[in-house]
Amino acid sequence: MIAYASDQDDMANKGWVLGIESTAHTFSFGLVDPEGIPLPSSSDTLRPDVGGIHPREAADHHVALAPQLLKSILAREDISSKEIELIAYSQGPGMGPCLRIGAAVARSLSTHLNIPMVGVNHCVAHIEIGREQCGCEDPILLYVSGGNTQVIARLDGHYRVLGETLDIGIGNMLDKFARNHGIPFPGGPVVEKNASRWLDQNPDASLEGLELPYAVHGMDLAFSGLLTAATKMVGDGKSLDAVCWSLQEHAFAACIEVAERALAHTGKSEVLLGGGVACNQRIRSMSRIMCGEREAESFVPEPKYCIDNGTMIALLGRLEYDQGRLTRLDESAVDQEMRTDQTPITWP
Repeated sequence: MIAYASDQDDMANKGWVLGIESTAHTFSFGLVDPEGIPLPSSSDTLRPDVGGIHPREAADHHVALAPQLLKSILAREDISSKEIELIAYSQGPGMGPCLRIGAAVARSLSTHLNIPMVGVNHCVAHIEIGREQCGCEDPILLYVSGGNTQVIARLDGHYRVLGETLDIGIGNMLDKFARNHGIPFPGGPVVEKNASRWLDQNPDASLEGLELPYAVHGMDLAFSGLLTAATKMVGDGKSLDAVCWSLQEHAFAACIEVAERALAHTGKSEVLLGGGVACNQRIRSMSRIMCGEREAESFVPEPKYCIDNGTMIALLGRLEYDQGRLTRLDESAVDQEMRTDQTPITWP
């Protein structure tokens, strides 16, 4: 067991924070410098030739890439491991085998360097990196990723989930649709490209004849019906590009509708997009249009901070550490089902 000092100095007066992200197909190290400034991550993503992400294959990828990625980020910033004062890692949610690799690396570094570590909530990290990068204060977060889709708001010291997917994450839905039609992982960007091509060729395109099921269920969402109906539509002879366009329009409109309801319910005036699907230009555009109509503001960080990255883990680790939170070795097990609202939010 590592013994830590009880009197913690302000992290701004200490050293570097190293963040480790390993929830799914991306393994990433990120840094926050002694002044609290996030720096770009050193990352590698498993991209299988066929099929989706297999957790064990992803974990093996993480094991193989860990030394190289760590050396790369330390060399890039011209620092040594001895200058690191804190290790942060994704404790959940995510794929069990992948999470366990990140946690094992964190334990090893913490023990070897004799420095503290803190396990953080992956979903909360997406929120905090978005807030830091965009300068928004108290947003509704529309979290759209491969494995998750949630609408989140801060209330009474927690990020509360106001609505979420009832079946699969929007990113997984787009990837599965793509895979059904011979498009390799990740399929979402290709769906976006196909949809854009269709719209360029059909600027007056209408959803007539391309209607898909309504994905909103109160404040929740369900995407499996969209996936089934869109796949059948291509099988019935509709153009793949046209169906990609329709699929995006229906899925993103559902997400923006629930985010708009959350704005109305909470009285907040900011929407922050996060997660890998937030890289998509169409959902960004829809959010801007909706917020403009409600006299609200729409924010989205750079793509490198929308996708999974170690920097967001380092940033949240720093926030947690400043609040006096550490993770002991006997508390460092991962939690695949960790919920967004499990983390106490005690910082401004």
